[in-house]
Amino acid sequence: MTLPYLFATAISMSVCATALANPDTEWPVFGGNWNHQRHSPSTQIAPDNVAQLDTAWEFDTGISSSFQATPIVVNGVMYVSLPFNHVVALKADTGKLLWRYTHDRIKDRPMCCGPANRGVAVSDGKVFMGTVDSRLLALDAENGTKLWDIDVTKGDQGVREDASALGSQLNTQDGKLEVSGTSGAGINMAPMVFDGKVIVGITGVGYGLHLDSPDPDAPLGSVVGIAGNYGRRGFMAAYDINTGAQAWKFDTVPEKGWEGTFTRKTRDGVVLPRDIDQEKADVSKYPDAWQFGGGSAWSTPAIDRENGMLYFGTGNPSPQMEGSSRPGDNLYTASLVALDIRTGELKWHYQQVPHDMWGYDVASPPVLFKVRHQGQAVQAVGQAGKTGWFYVHNRITGALLFKSEAFVPQHNMFTLPSEQGNVIYPGVIGGSNWSPVSVDEQRRMVFIAGIHWPVKYQLHELKAKGNKPALKYSSMSPIEDGEKYGLLSALHLDTGKLLWQHKVKAPLIGGVLSTKTGLVFSGEGSGEFFALNSNTGKRVWEQANPAGVNAPPVSYEVNGKQYLAVAIGGNKLFGFKQGQTIKAWALKAK
Repeated sequence: MTLPYLFATAISMSVCATALANPDTEWPVFGGNWNHQRHSPSTQIAPDNVAQLDTAWEFDTGISSSFQATPIVVNGVMYVSLPFNHVVALKADTGKLLWRYTHDRIKDRPMCCGPANRGVAVSDGKVFMGTVDSRLLALDAENGTKLWDIDVTKGDQGVREDASALGSQLNTQDGKLEVSGTSGAGINMAPMVFDGKVIVGITGVGYGLHLDSPDPDAPLGSVVGIAGNYGRRGFMAAYDINTGAQAWKFDTVPEKGWEGTFTRKTRDGVVLPRDIDQEKADVSKYPDAWQFGGGSAWSTPAIDRENGMLYFGTGNPSPQMEGSSRPGDNLYTASLVALDIRTGELKWHYQQVPHDMWGYDVASPPVLFKVRHQGQAVQAVGQAGKTGWFYVHNRITGALLFKSEAFVPQHNMFTLPSEQGNVIYPGVIGGSNWSPVSVDEQRRMVFIAGIHWPVKYQLHELKAKGNKPALKYSSMSPIEDGEKYGLLSALHLDTGKLLWQHKVKAPLIGGVLSTKTGLVFSGEGSGEFFALNSNTGKRVWEQANPAGVNAPPVSYEVNGKQYLAVAIGGNKLFGFKQGQTIKAWALKAK
C-alpha cells in the first residue's frame, strides 16, 4: 500500500469523523455511531433514578400513519423524516419547530411498503433522505430548502407482466379481502454518508401480493406468491453529496452467476426441501430471471471505517415465496452482504436462505463489534435474522463464527406449503423483522426485539373458469386466533447463549436502545414505552402513550442534560394504533 494512498485515506477518515459530530452526546447517525450499536454512553439516566423520568416535550407532526423513523440529533437540532417523506427540524431540548419540508410525491408510482421512512442522514450542512417513490434528496440543514433531487431508479419500477389481472383470480373470500401489493421500488432505509458520498439502497422489488381486510386498523393479511416475470432487482449505491451524481452501484442480483451452486443446505447446515434436478433443468427456461430477481436493500448499512467495508442485508428473491420461475440459489438475495466502501465491489456475502421460499429477508440492520472467539479477539458483524437466530461473522472474511440459540420459538421452518396449510413459525413476519438491535460491549450483551406470530403456509389451485385460466399460488397468513407475543431477548455477545427474555403481549417491532448505566429501552404496539434492567430483564419503568411505540428510541444530551426520544405513530401492518407525535423524556428537575 503506497504512502499517498495512506495519506489520502487518513484525510478522508478525518473528514468523516468530523462530519459525524459527537456520538457520545448526540445521535448523529441512524445507529447512534458508525458501528450501529444503539448504545448510549450517557450516565444521567440509570436504574436507580429511571422512575423519575418525565415528559420533556411533545411535537405533533400532523400526520397520523405508521411511524418508523430514527431521530437524528446534531448540534442541538433534531431532524426527523415523517411518513410520506416530509421532514421536520426541531430544537432537541424543547421540540420547537425550526423548519418543515413538505414532499411532493410522484403520484403515478405505487408505494410497495407503505408511507413509512426510517430516517435521514445529516452531514456537511445537508440533510439527506430517500423517498418511498425512489428519489434521493438533499436539503439545506439550516432551513430545509431542497438542494438537489434525483430519481435513483430512473422510473423503472420493475413489474413486467400484467400484475393487476392476477388480483381478480385470487380467492378473496367473495370480495371480503382487498388485493394490494405487487412491486413499487422505493427507499425506506435511512442513508449513510461517508467520504463525500451518500449511500442508500432500494426496496419493494421482491414482488408479492397481499390479501388484506378493508379495515384500516386490521393487521397484515395473507402474503401471496405467484410464479412469473414480476419485479426487478435491487441495488445499493453511492452518490456525490454535492451533486447527486452516482459514484458506484452494486446490484443485489448479478446478471451472471445468479443461479449459484444449487446448494441443498443452508451454509449453517439446515437441509432445504429443494428439487435440485428440476431447478437445473429449468434454468434454460428462465434465462432472464435475474432481471426480476428482487433482493431489496432493506437495512441501513453499517460502515467499518478501519477496514473500508460496508455491510447490509438483502430481501427475498422475486417473485416472493414461489420459486418455480427463479431456479437456483437466487444470489445475492436473503443475504448479509459486504462491499468495499469506496468502490461498491463485493467483498463477501453470506446467504442465510438459498432459493428462499418463506420470506426470510435479511431485514434487521447489521451491527459491528468485537467478539471473543476461540481465545482470540475478532472483528465481527452480527445480524438478527427473521429465522430467529443471531448470526455472527468475521467481518473481514464473512466466515460464520456462530449463530445464537433461537431467540423466538421455532416450528416447521423450511416446510413447503400444503393444500390444508402448514403452521410455521417464525414465518414471513419473523423472527426479528426490520427492528435494529442494541449492543452493550462492556456487558457482552446484544438485545433483540423479537416476534412470535405463527403463520399458515398454504397451496391454492384454482380451476379455469370462464375467461380466467387455471391459477396455482401459495399464501402465508398470520394466524389471528393463535398465540402471538413479543420477546425482548438478551444474548451473550461471545457465545450466543440466551441470558434472559422479557415477554410482552404483542409482537415487538421498532427497535432497542441500551445505556452504559444498565438500561434497555423499547416500545410496544399498545403504546407503552418501557425500560428494563440490562442485567436481569426486569421491567423498571413504563409510560403509556395514545399510539403504538413502534420506532427505535434514541438518547442524546443538550447542555449537559440527557434526553430520550422516540416516534409514536404505531404500525398499520401489525394492526397497532397509529398516531402522529414525537416525544422526549428527561429526569424531573429537583
